[in-house]
Amino acid sequence: MRNETAFIHCVCANIVKGNWINLLKPQINNLFTTSIVNQILLHLSSITTNPSLSWTFFKCLQSLPHYHHSLLPTWTMLHLLTRHKHFNAARQLLDQMALREFLSSPSVLSSLLSSHTDRSSNAQILSWLVILYSRSKMIRDALQVFEQMKVNSLVPHPHACSALLNALAKARLTASAWRVFDEMLRVGVVPNAHIFNVMIHVCYKSGEVRKAEELVNEMRRKGVSPDLFSFNSLIALYCKKSMHYEALAVQERMEREGIHLDIVTYNCLIHGYCREGRMQEARRLFKDIKGAVLPNQVTYTTLIDGYCRVNDLNEALKLREEMELKGLYPGVVTYNSLIRKLCKEGKMKAANDLLNEMDERKVEPDNITCNTLINAYCKMGNMSFAWKLRNKMLESGLVLDQFTYKALIHGFCKVQEMDEAKQVLFEMLDAGFSPNYSTFSWLVDGYCNQRNEAAALGIPDDFIRKGLCIEKSVYRAIIRRFCKRGLVDWAQKAFMSMQGKGISGDSIVYLSLAFVYLNTGKPIAASEMLDDMVKKQLKITARIYNCLNASYADSYGILRARVNLNEELLGRNVVFESSLPDYKKEILPWRFLLKMYIDSKEEEFEVICKLEDMCLATDKDFWPLFSNIIYYWAKKKDERDELVGSFSTMQRKINFVMMDVELDS
Repeated sequence: MRNETAFIHCVCANIVKGNWINLLKPQINNLFTTSIVNQILLHLSSITTNPSLSWTFFKCLQSLPHYHHSLLPTWTMLHLLTRHKHFNAARQLLDQMALREFLSSPSVLSSLLSSHTDRSSNAQILSWLVILYSRSKMIRDALQVFEQMKVNSLVPHPHACSALLNALAKARLTASAWRVFDEMLRVGVVPNAHIFNVMIHVCYKSGEVRKAEELVNEMRRKGVSPDLFSFNSLIALYCKKSMHYEALAVQERMEREGIHLDIVTYNCLIHGYCREGRMQEARRLFKDIKGAVLPNQVTYTTLIDGYCRVNDLNEALKLREEMELKGLYPGVVTYNSLIRKLCKEGKMKAANDLLNEMDERKVEPDNITCNTLINAYCKMGNMSFAWKLRNKMLESGLVLDQFTYKALIHGFCKVQEMDEAKQVLFEMLDAGFSPNYSTFSWLVDGYCNQRNEAAALGIPDDFIRKGLCIEKSVYRAIIRRFCKRGLVDWAQKAFMSMQGKGISGDSIVYLSLAFVYLNTGKPIAASEMLDDMVKKQLKITARIYNCLNASYADSYGILRARVNLNEELLGRNVVFESSLPDYKKEILPWRFLLKMYIDSKEEEFEVICKLEDMCLATDKDFWPLFSNIIYYWAKKKDERDELVGSFSTMQRKINFVMMDVELDS
């Protein structure tokens, strides 16, 4: 121990005198260990008022082949640099250290914090660490560091708070953002304009108008003036919720307070009108853009997309010419809007011309571009061209997504090229995507249209031959589709095959069979199904019951069977009476509303299946909201084909409208 202390003093003396050459001698540098280096750094800090010598010594050791800085001396060096306000050097060192070591681990952080009691430096270093992890999209690590600061009563810097909240907002983790915000206030963080603005943006992401308004009022109470970003976020939120008068009131307030509108303000207001199909108001606002504010690519793209959605392709094309005359060129989003509309109108040559134009102008198509075209060709039955586009996607480096696979499967099933459809299905599974009820329904329909029900029944065996596990959902989809087509015998065979493989049926399988048995005049078989449900203690929740009701909403005949089935269900105590709706009030409006904007049974089925998949994937009962969604879409009849024509568009719209309707309800 005495020798070690003497060695440390000797090294420090050489450093102070500038005898760096002595430290490079093997008999000296071979003695450097993590513990000794840490003590040297601490001793130097006690005999000098500047960390320069410590920093030079620390960097000098990095050149030694046998020595590697561990966490402890690095943390000590961070403290020395931070304490003496050498912030740039400290942050560079932290950047190198954070991505290499497990710094976010609670045990590691706790150990490091206990090694240095300077709370100011600890708070500063951990705040930088939160910023670093947040900007690197390492949200879990950032949250762990923030939690450790809270445990040790360290107050994070407001910049760290805004960085973490912004990362959570971008990841759409809005509930976590609110939790972190509340914890920040509890530990003593005084929110500034940046933090308030991030939280208003969080409200925009989650559609929470009331909370956004409360935040703006809270800003004023704390003496923080809302700025351009605050008001733009509020306007965007109002427009998203179709609250145009409120959005215009914010605009007037900005003008009264001397805050000049920028192009983002105008774009938010224009987008709000366009998404509602109110193109006259959008165009009038576009003409009001004045002064130093000039329309940009986003402005024109928003208007072009709006006109495409209200079936005014000519006006959209005129705007496209106008933007190019002003030196603004279409981006991929602009092209996607025009291509989508051309595909809807069946103008495939014009759509392909735009695709070629994109190639000439070095505008890279994205998945939406390709999926739109693939889906359009699949709907036309032109599978050779759809497949060529699929190959072009792969050649350009794009990755096929679930919407690409589903479009191709649907297309091949429509033209009854079932081997190709099945090939795409297995490619989809290999890519990690799970087929849903719609996917298996297309396959069953395709085989049934070929009068090859046996092949549909053999889909699970095809899975087994490929070495894939059979999930209950596969048989559930096949049985339900057979039931929907009235193929009772084949549904029964599928049920027996399912049981033969040791897979138990669930409430949906039993109820589907009971429905079809009653509807085809087989009450005894239906009764046996329900008796089995009782034995297996299977219950029917309101969510499952409403889901199946919706699937049979297009048939008046099934209404009578359902009345009988309800009596059977109540008699066996497998469903609660409160779960049973008023049949005529439920079914007849469904049918009427769907017919308002869907042209064919196939499209009607697609919409029902999509909502059904969403309901079965969550514990939340979305079905009461579906009528509101239908009314929302019924106002925009030009979007009818999009409901089933473009799977990616359909997915986004259903999720988007679901969120809006849910928040309004």
